[in-house]
Amino acid sequence: MSLIRPFTGLRPAPGRAADVIAPPYDVLNTDEARVRAAGKPWSFLHISKPEIDLPAGIDPYSAAVYAKGRENFRKMLDAGALRRDPGPYYYVYRLVMGAHQQTGIVVAASVPDYESNRIRKHEFTRPDKEDDRVRQIEALNAQTGPVFLTYRRSSAVDTIIDEVARAVPEVDVTADDGVCHTLWAMRDRQQIGAITAAFDAMPCLYIADGHHRSAAASRVAAARRAANPKHTGEEPYNYFLSVIFPDNQMQILDYNRVVKDLNGLEREQFLQKIASAFNVKLESVAVKPGRTGEFGLYLKGQWYRLNIKSERIPANDPVKRLDVSLLQDSLMTPVLGIGDPRRDKRIDFVGGIRGLQELERRVDSGEMACAFSLFPTSIADMMAVADAGQVMPPKSTWFEPKLADGLVSHMLD
Repeated sequence: MSLIRPFTGLRPAPGRAADVIAPPYDVLNTDEARVRAAGKPWSFLHISKPEIDLPAGIDPYSAAVYAKGRENFRKMLDAGALRRDPGPYYYVYRLVMGAHQQTGIVVAASVPDYESNRIRKHEFTRPDKEDDRVRQIEALNAQTGPVFLTYRRSSAVDTIIDEVARAVPEVDVTADDGVCHTLWAMRDRQQIGAITAAFDAMPCLYIADGHHRSAAASRVAAARRAANPKHTGEEPYNYFLSVIFPDNQMQILDYNRVVKDLNGLEREQFLQKIASAFNVKLESVAVKPGRTGEFGLYLKGQWYRLNIKSERIPANDPVKRLDVSLLQDSLMTPVLGIGDPRRDKRIDFVGGIRGLQELERRVDSGEMACAFSLFPTSIADMMAVADAGQVMPPKSTWFEPKLADGLVSHMLD
């Protein structure tokens, strides 16, 4: 099996992409999705968040929700809002958000290579979230949420992608969040073969975002393999929908923290305790860290700059050296008593796309006692963790821009 292969994509009919594409299912809650889909009968949110078409308060994991998603999917197919391409293609996909641009390729990636760790992971998954994605894939008999992958840049791949992207795009849409999504179909057999060979020559790919979607695809494939006495390995269920970008174009934003209380400490006691691990400096403006080992602290209307003391930075551990780990191990656990940030209800996480003003807002409102701004994790650090077979702490990376749901889907028949 090849690491990647082309596939017959299911896409919005010509001229319909603006009506169809939607944010990923997991970046909006149900109420936000209802608002975004209002007056948009062909929005992919009716498929990815089908509870918006059912009574308020319904359990989003109930059987009725998956059935509604299947009904809405079929309705869009029957109406011709979504159409399947006549042959297996790759798709060149460009995202532009402000001054940032990244161009990658939409593929079907190998489930066996995911299972053998050639497609490498850096996060734990939760069984309940895997279950949700398995049920969604089975209900639609399709993978509609792409997994976000990255690879160490290849000039051979760059050359082919650049050739394809010189043509007139088939989709060029600016979504309501201002992100521009542009798509080209790669139909040329020679280009397709060259791309396949270039990726087959790579030692590995890395999951940037989409660990639950890839795990769910693996579970669906295992079940279908077991149920298929004529299994060959070529069936569509042996591959999962992915978009792959080169590492030098990826953009990771900061993933910040807010905490409900100071663990029984007064402000001066708290600042005194953290001074054992950090150099603390009062600042007159919001602190956006400019390097690793530097953090911003917002407390009672005041910003502080924290620089971790060098002896606190482990020499060779790719996980413990991460800023999210340094903050956790030197402050969150020993001072604030937050031992498990994955489950502790006293901590919340704020994506950098929301800006430092969101940290100030949540503290000034009284909802939270303090906030911490972080320097973004690097792609190189993420790859180092994955290469070591380890996992990153929760909420270590926030990738922007986000992929669109509904732009290209992968049918499993």
